[in-house]
Amino acid sequence: MALNKTVTTPQGFEASGAYHRVSFVRLDGKDKIVFIVSSSKDKTSSSFEDRSFEAAYDLEGKNPIKQAYEYLKTTDQFLNAQDC
Repeated sequence: MALNKTVTTPQGFEASGAYHRVSFVRLDGKDKIVFIVSSSKDKTSSSFEDRSFEAAYDLEGKNPIKQAYEYLKTTDQFLNAQDC
């Protein structure tokens, strides 16, 4: 699973149709996940940005990676991102 969305990097570079993948997930207690999102030009390219996120975690819910992607889609940066 990954997300596809055009983004502008902190350096001002626009990455059209960039590929965003959760590359690391860590449970922090029973109710929080911490994860890294690696963004690249496409599925096979090296990442141009790695960002850390924190989100609430539902122990009874879907797996942590799925919950990470669901959270990302609620953020301003990934609003309207497409699954790929």
